[in-house]
Amino acid sequence: MTLKKTLSGLALAATMAVGVTTSASAQDDITIAAVVFQQDQFFRTIQMGMNAAAEAAGIELLEGNSKSEPQQEISLIDTYIARGVDAIVISPVSAVASIPALKRARDKGIHIVTYNSNVDDASIPVSYLNSAQRDLGNSTGMLAADFISKELGGKANVATLGFRALLPEISADRVDGFIEKAEEGNTLNIVSQQDAWLAEKAIQVAGDIITANPDLNIIYAANEGGTVGAVQAVRNAGKVGEIFVFGVDGTEQLVGFLLDGDNVLQAVTAQQPYVMGQMAVEAAISAIKNEPVEAAVIVPVLGLSRTDRPAVEEFQAYLRSLK
Repeated sequence: MTLKKTLSGLALAATMAVGVTTSASAQDDITIAAVVFQQDQFFRTIQMGMNAAAEAAGIELLEGNSKSEPQQEISLIDTYIARGVDAIVISPVSAVASIPALKRARDKGIHIVTYNSNVDDASIPVSYLNSAQRDLGNSTGMLAADFISKELGGKANVATLGFRALLPEISADRVDGFIEKAEEGNTLNIVSQQDAWLAEKAIQVAGDIITANPDLNIIYAANEGGTVGAVQAVRNAGKVGEIFVFGVDGTEQLVGFLLDGDNVLQAVTAQQPYVMGQMAVEAAISAIKNEPVEAAVIVPVLGLSRTDRPAVEEFQAYLRSLK
């Protein structure tokens, strides 16, 4: 799918979403709670989309951050149950541990919409919105396969940064999807697979991997924070031009890295967090109004490579237009 088609499709989705919310404007007594689990640019952009949908609908949106802590998430959900919100839109911390609190909310008649991550109980969410996780890994992996073939002679020592301790299934899909495609036509030596999803931690973990593996060629990071940290670690280690980073997410910072002349970050696959957040609130409003809601919605992803600078610049302009 081309960038222009993808962006035009996203614009259409956003327009359709606003059209739905406008029809709900008379129902200004609706209250929706929106919960993220960390405050990186990805989740901030999701919140921007949620706020846009809520503003267009004239509804109250309560915002909470579980900070990746199950107990904090439980506390937030119980607070929203006591508050009597109409819906909770949430990226659950755990597929299993998040179930009891969300079930309590559902049993109180609160509509649950999940996005980005889900729970292992299909009866809880009325809708789940997400990128196809393996597609995120596959897309970056295909871009890496081309790079390894052309620039590294078809062989590479590879390290990965995931988030198995946080969301094991999603992390596995992204990492395994990357390796699956990157090794097509190439020979990969996986030297290290670690967890590091926040930038500060990823700088440390990637730095340690670099020190332990002087012949390292590629670092793949499965989320925004890991990608940012991997790029910084390569720079800190003085390995610019020797180690190349591939990642996930399409934030302004990562797009800027793709446009930098240091040639560290080679490619990412962007999710569409603004549209995801907007559509998640739309789904909650539809559920509250007893309108049909899709049980599963896949938001498209988009591969971005420094070899296609015009496409990266176009995506950068798109991101800036959301502010």
